[in-house]
Amino acid sequence: MSYFQILGLEKEPFSTSPDPEFFYQSQEHQAALTRLLIEIRLRRGLSVILGDIGTGKTTLSRKLFQMLKSREDTIFSMILDPTYETEEVFLESLLRTFGVALENSRPSVLDMKEAIKKYLFQKGVQENKTVILLVDEAQKLNQASLEVLRVLLNYETNEFKLIQLVLLAQLELLPKIREMKNLMDRISMKYIINPLDDAETKEMIEFRIRQAGYQSALPLFKDEAIMEIYQQTQGYPRRIAMLAHKSLKALVMENKIVVDRDVVRKIVQEDIV
Repeated sequence: MSYFQILGLEKEPFSTSPDPEFFYQSQEHQAALTRLLIEIRLRRGLSVILGDIGTGKTTLSRKLFQMLKSREDTIFSMILDPTYETEEVFLESLLRTFGVALENSRPSVLDMKEAIKKYLFQKGVQENKTVILLVDEAQKLNQASLEVLRVLLNYETNEFKLIQLVLLAQLELLPKIREMKNLMDRISMKYIINPLDDAETKEMIEFRIRQAGYQSALPLFKDEAIMEIYQQTQGYPRRIAMLAHKSLKALVMENKIVVDRDVVRKIVQEDIV
């Protein structure tokens, strides 16, 4: 029997995998998601979400995908690791992502750009669909790849952009974009996600426990334990999940019924966080 089943849970509550069902929407996450949806609905073009490692950007992207994937008027594609050495390699990846086949077995860069342009016009104008391309870990994009994205944003009608680009990245992406004024000027929405505060840390822990099926009126974490978790993690969701997970495992191993400050501190002192 798994440790979480011993505690009366149906699922692992603190997995660090980006499961949208366990996505706690803080005020900042909710604001970012709402603004993204507005930009996409209006087809404004380029949206950029920035944040440090572990602030929940990837889970936010999965939540957005979950909300839009079933819409018949939307085509949603994601790139999870945008590490491309050359412009050609990135264009080839975009063609595969969009499912565009070329008759020419050795197409030029111009051929690939023209094929993508035709695809976007067909989907966006003729079929009136919203084409979304979300790029996670966008700080990995080099200048050549960023230039390709800038070109894609040139494809538009008098009313809207034919592709909706959503870039989720660490803060180091911003200096790269600033070097390209013609791309910086195209950002329709930029939002920076900050870590949670102490109240949101408590809400996140309790939300995840409930999502995992916990129904008892007795708390699994004392308030003092949650405050200790907040102080140790500084409100970064991924760190919170990791420390809360290890706290619950320690709870079972030590045959206790509730996580207190001592349990959390012992984990930190043993340097296993």
